[in-house]
Amino acid sequence: MNKLKTIGIIPARMSSTRFYGKPLAKILGMPMIGHVYHRSKMTDILDEVYVATCDEVIKDYIETIGGKAIMTANTHERASDRSAEAMLKIEKQMGIEVDIVVMLQGDEPMINPEMINAAVRPFIRNSSTKVVNLMSEIESEEEWKDPNEVKVVVDNDNNALYFSREPIPSNKKFSGKIIAYKQVCIIPFTREFLIKYIELKPTLLEIIESVDMNRLLEHGIKVKMVKTDFKTLSVDTPQDLQKVEQKMSNDKLLEQYLKQ
Repeated sequence: MNKLKTIGIIPARMSSTRFYGKPLAKILGMPMIGHVYHRSKMTDILDEVYVATCDEVIKDYIETIGGKAIMTANTHERASDRSAEAMLKIEKQMGIEVDIVVMLQGDEPMINPEMINAAVRPFIRNSSTKVVNLMSEIESEEEWKDPNEVKVVVDNDNNALYFSREPIPSNKKFSGKIIAYKQVCIIPFTREFLIKYIELKPTLLEIIESVDMNRLLEHGIKVKMVKTDFKTLSVDTPQDLQKVEQKMSNDKLLEQYLKQ
């Protein structure tokens, strides 16, 4: 049993460069952020789930579905910075410090609660764990070449070696089958490490790839990767929204919350 005080934070903002207003874009009649919130609440490993936002319209919606929202600054460029501000505000409200903060992406409406459990378990098993990411196997060349999908290569212990928006590992000089993985953005941090992370200066490879986790790798910090067999699609464009809606139409989790 998880005895660590563990909270989930869903950073969300309206001003996405590729898809303005996507947190409130509807999937099967419900705003996308609502799907993420309800599905995240289904796991017992989280003591509570919060949405961290700088937009009143998102806060208002979350409160209408009985959720908790934390207002944050509108200057954050990274989800981790927004999550850290929210965590400190939540702790002040609660009067206690949390142990684990699970950063949940607001554009992953197909999230399964078991994915959250899998991401948190390494902290329970090994107290030296600082940060975990999920990864899943890439199933198509289109997905492998899509710059909106962050690819990751790992070592023999499933620690990340590098994250890129380019197709990695390369197949230019290899004729065999390549097993490639993409990052699935369920990212738990220990409380102390999240604070340390946002204090680290952005690094060159982080900026080049536009991938937060490269900051840690450039500082020599291990990022534990956990493979998941759950298939999800992130929503980066209106076209992605249509694909996700089609895939979610027969989702068994929907009936547990869609008619609430």
